[in-house]
Amino acid sequence: MNLFDVYPLNDITIVKAKGSYVWDDKGEQYLDLYGGHAVISIGHTHPHWVNRIEDQLEKIAFYSNSVKIPLQQELAQKLGMLSGKETYQLFLCNSGAEANENALKLASFHNGRKKIIAFSKAFHGRTSLAVAATDNRNYIAPVNETDHVIFLPFNDEEALTACFKEKGATISSVIIEGIQGVGGIHVANDSFLRLIRSLCTEYGAVYIADSVQCGYGRTGKFFSHDYAAVNADIYTMAKGMGNGFPVAGIIVAPHIPPIHLQLGTTFGGNHLACAAAIAVLEIIEEEKLMGNAVTIGKYLKDELENIPQLKNVRGRGLMIGFDVPEDLKSLKKNLLWNQKIFTGESKPNVIRLLPSLALKKKDAEQFIDSIKEEIENMVSLSNPVS
Repeated sequence: MNLFDVYPLNDITIVKAKGSYVWDDKGEQYLDLYGGHAVISIGHTHPHWVNRIEDQLEKIAFYSNSVKIPLQQELAQKLGMLSGKETYQLFLCNSGAEANENALKLASFHNGRKKIIAFSKAFHGRTSLAVAATDNRNYIAPVNETDHVIFLPFNDEEALTACFKEKGATISSVIIEGIQGVGGIHVANDSFLRLIRSLCTEYGAVYIADSVQCGYGRTGKFFSHDYAAVNADIYTMAKGMGNGFPVAGIIVAPHIPPIHLQLGTTFGGNHLACAAAIAVLEIIEEEKLMGNAVTIGKYLKDELENIPQLKNVRGRGLMIGFDVPEDLKSLKKNLLWNQKIFTGESKPNVIRLLPSLALKKKDAEQFIDSIKEEIENMVSLSNPVS
């Protein structure tokens, strides 16, 4: 049997990882500034995280949600404390798409409406309703097509206000990433998020803060939406939540009551997943990783802004993007193969940095030196001395 070929793959086999580094099967070391797509929040194979999972594995790995699982409550309390959302309610699931799917569904259950507002370049997942709210036709099969989703321009306050004035009574929810990830590291304006909060409150819609990629401390605040100093009704989480162990969830404001059988999950909130997620929160708190994200992120942004060939450096904390000119479009590839550094991308020519929140200054300095060297080499090749 062959694997179903859905991704273009780099011809690299990673067999070992530690901190911000990974090694391939040939012993080559790589600096990881991609974090497995923003998943690695505390560093690869952190010893406390490994021990938490191993200890739990010796006790029980899984039982269904038909019984009490005290680890779930322990996770909820720790998450509430660190996020500042102690009064919210936690529902656990398995992936970012599933989190967004449940958030959109719960919003519709809550107010009985069908319309969803999403935004240009949004990515919310690949499952049925999550992908319908994703602004990429390549991901949407005919069966996913629906007229329930209204796409508006990102950060366009006038368009959002007009839409609510026209259709406010039918709008179930507004879903927005605090910083668009797949869309190219576009930061939602604080005033735009405040307007969403105001309009959702006025019209009885649910504000869903997609924090799958931009949450869990990556921006220096627990949720990037917190920069706007407003509370969403539902926050969705995944990726960095388990540092590579599949776990996700939504936290729900207290005014949205739970009703039995509306939501459910088989694997969500299992014993191992909770152990991994608790370990992540313990490490974020103990090692002050949100503060580190601010400090190292500022260093990277400042240094990148001083490289004249790079344009529109943007982001918050350790979620950073910048535009690469067409004549340097091979920069990401060259960083990987020549400098042994993993980065992310968004089409056509955006490089994304999504490293561990524990990224060290020396590793950030190595990246800056490497990117300068690659740019210099590429410029020299395109302008040979006659």
